[in-house]
Amino acid sequence: AQIKLAVFCFLRQVRERLKKDVEQLKLKNPNFRPGLVVLQVGDRDDSNLYISMKLKAAAEIGINAMHLRLPATATEEEILHSITEVNKNSSVHGLIVQLPLDSVHEIDTEKVTNSVAPEKDVDGLTSINAGKLSRGDLGNCLIPCTPNGCMELIKQTGVSVAGKRAVVIGRSKIVGAPMHDLLLWNHATVTTCHSKTVDLAAEVGRADILVVGIGKAEMVKGEWIKKGAVVIDCGINHVIDETKSSGKRVVGDVHFQSAKEQAGFITPVPGGVGPMTVAMLMANTVLSAKRFLESHQAGKWNISYTRLNLRKPVPSDIVISRSCAAKSIDSLAREVGLFSDEVELYGKTKAKVQLTIIKRLQSLPDGKYVVVTGITPTPLGEGKSTTTIGLAQAMGAHMKLNVFACVRQPSQGPTFGIKGGAAGGGYSQVIPMEEFNLHLTGDIHAITAANNLVAAAVDARIFHEATQSDKALYNRLVPLSGGERTFSPIQINRLKKLGIQKTEPSALTEEEINRFARLDIDPSSVTWQRVLDTNDRFLRKITIGQSPTEKGYTREAQFDITVASEIMAVLALTSSLEDMRQRLAKMVVATSRRGDPITTEDLGVSGALTVLMKDAIKPNLMQTLEGTPVFVHAGPFANIAHGNSSILADKIALKLVGPEGFVVTEAGFGADIGMEKFFNIKCRYSGLRPHVVVLVATIRALKMHGGGPTVSFLLNFNLLEKGCNNMRKQIENAKHFGVPVVVAVNAFKTDTEAELDLVCTLAKSAGAFDAVRCSHWAEGGAGAVALGEAVQKASSAPSNFKFLYDLDLPIADKIRIIAQKIYGADDIELLPEAQHKVALYTKQGFANLPVCMAKTHLSLSHEAEKKGVPKGFILPIRDIRASVGAGFLFPLVGTMPTIPGLPTRPCFYDIDLDPETEQVNGLF
Repeated sequence: AQIKLAVFCFLRQVRERLKKDVEQLKLKNPNFRPGLVVLQVGDRDDSNLYISMKLKAAAEIGINAMHLRLPATATEEEILHSITEVNKNSSVHGLIVQLPLDSVHEIDTEKVTNSVAPEKDVDGLTSINAGKLSRGDLGNCLIPCTPNGCMELIKQTGVSVAGKRAVVIGRSKIVGAPMHDLLLWNHATVTTCHSKTVDLAAEVGRADILVVGIGKAEMVKGEWIKKGAVVIDCGINHVIDETKSSGKRVVGDVHFQSAKEQAGFITPVPGGVGPMTVAMLMANTVLSAKRFLESHQAGKWNISYTRLNLRKPVPSDIVISRSCAAKSIDSLAREVGLFSDEVELYGKTKAKVQLTIIKRLQSLPDGKYVVVTGITPTPLGEGKSTTTIGLAQAMGAHMKLNVFACVRQPSQGPTFGIKGGAAGGGYSQVIPMEEFNLHLTGDIHAITAANNLVAAAVDARIFHEATQSDKALYNRLVPLSGGERTFSPIQINRLKKLGIQKTEPSALTEEEINRFARLDIDPSSVTWQRVLDTNDRFLRKITIGQSPTEKGYTREAQFDITVASEIMAVLALTSSLEDMRQRLAKMVVATSRRGDPITTEDLGVSGALTVLMKDAIKPNLMQTLEGTPVFVHAGPFANIAHGNSSILADKIALKLVGPEGFVVTEAGFGADIGMEKFFNIKCRYSGLRPHVVVLVATIRALKMHGGGPTVSFLLNFNLLEKGCNNMRKQIENAKHFGVPVVVAVNAFKTDTEAELDLVCTLAKSAGAFDAVRCSHWAEGGAGAVALGEAVQKASSAPSNFKFLYDLDLPIADKIRIIAQKIYGADDIELLPEAQHKVALYTKQGFANLPVCMAKTHLSLSHEAEKKGVPKGFILPIRDIRASVGAGFLFPLVGTMPTIPGLPTRPCFYDIDLDPETEQVNGLF
């Protein structure tokens, strides 16, 4: 009884220690819990008993344990597949394969046990862990549980192992062999005995420590044992005992009654090594979980950077992109703290990141948040994307800070049209640029499909309502299936919206049937357009429904470019899959003849839209030329929508970089458009507060704003100084929001030192925190280190972030505030259609949405040709449209095409494929 009490006390101490360890892990990371899976094949009673003991012990300690049972018919391939899935699961830190494998098929047990990931092999049975143990690498392996339990019991006796003579009887891979190694590396002098050992009794008699695991009932006699020795009995045997109801009794490999008279300590059977083995399984699981957390600390990156081989003159972007060997994207994912089961690989250079990571990281602090914007640009752009990437390369590869760039996904319209790619440029770009600019992971295609499904649903519903009676329409909307009619879940939602508290189709009255079945869409009110990702000017206005099958139900319509779809804006502003489902459901496509907004939920299509978008919602992981990570996600039209990459990408990146790291994101076009929308729309929905604004300026654009031509490289200080008024206004615009501004003067080879110095001086005098010249296009990250250092300093400067307007203000007042404070207009003019929409949206309950101005990006005013800082103008608002799902109203300032046209000589003239190498040529 005293021996059993001692063992019980040992076990209780081990369990209490493990419980405290688990509690400490939870304190460090509240969302973390050690995970254990016990995989069983078949249904053996003894295995079930052992597994229940393990699961119970795990629950007591606080380990999240799961029993994965495979049928006896499971093949070796199926077993290996299950193990592979558990190996990839980052929430599981221990995997036990319960032996024996009770399968009707022949199974290679060693192959199965060796397929367990060594870091999750809490049984310690893989060859890798056994090899490490045999070499004495105890701190870097998981020790088999029974030998580990034996060592724990020996240590609990207070006997020092070092220098003692130890004898191990048995040489199995599970007990004897690892027990020998464990005693040896704890400095005992070890002899291993087995069935062929001569004079076993004499060998036993010399042992200070005796461990027996030979599998023969009561083989070791008490008279063999040295007086005062420590005896650990690992045997489990059954002998006949008529006094027991089962007719048998469990005994060990040592004759207990005689041995206890000699031994200083002896383990009982049962109740000794067995429970301690289970305890060591738990200890190994906790140890594995600790190691996992230590090696996956958020913000603790072990990242390698790619060295650039700079060439002069700077080659084309595509030549530079191909000259750099990209890291495998799964390696980059590991470097920045992503788990293998959080990453979906799309080839070798791009991947999607699962949204489950948000929950894992939610309790961790964010890094610093930087938004890159620009002065009012020339038609060629001033290099915001290039600066975003160059800054990320500087802060990562050169300043050794954790940094993520978050950029928009480019549309194929500009890629094949006039602008070209959007991966950055020179030695500051995302690679491989072909994959970045073409298709990527299909997000834009998913948006195209979802958008056009809505368009088809709208016109089909108008057609069917116009050609059917209420009864016929209702019977088709709620068809007979198996002799019964049932509402789908989305139809139940519509009934609730209508205030009809019924779920039985036959219970609806004729009036309720009419309200349910008829959306009564006014065809002239349809605002939802079809889209495609191509610049096709001839689709700006079309007539649909001309086929004889449509019975004369034609109407005028149009196409937009895909990135102008509200679904793209929803993708960019959503915060979760559930939130996206709700936003997609709220999208308004038309108005009924009664003046009610018609949503995609009313059409019954919102669930299908979510299915089409379920992969697009996951951010895309890529890398820069210098190996820093980039999220490429969402690409809303910067004129029509808010022109910023996704909230989800920014939020995930901010957690991954850690509190001392940086996330650099880009806002489309000039600060009056992209930055204003970034603050007033994106930051409202994300809850994020930026630390720094980087304002990109170029000498050529400033000269244009001073009255020069669109592109001028001639030396003219008067034009330059006059044009800096635009930069001064954009600095002022940024400071309206209370965020420090760093001006990045993106230098061209034609710029002089004097010109660059002048711009930096004027920027600082205008209130910029700092202004630095950058040469990242020609030098990569090294050319933006000064910018990186300025951004790092500015991120610690005092800031007082605030929105420009209150959402509760009337629609016209919000528009007026933006026009006057950001554009410099004297006032606004609401044209008749805009006045009508203000009244309509106010009546429909949309007046409290933020405003997303749709205007030219080439001027602070509504007239593209007016450069610099126009004064004395009235901003005309010709129309206002609602993106209710995305969550904003967009006033149209002047004429704004929503699908670009192709120029006389598009970029596609230069693009071709080498049929032998499959290399894309001519892309930017």
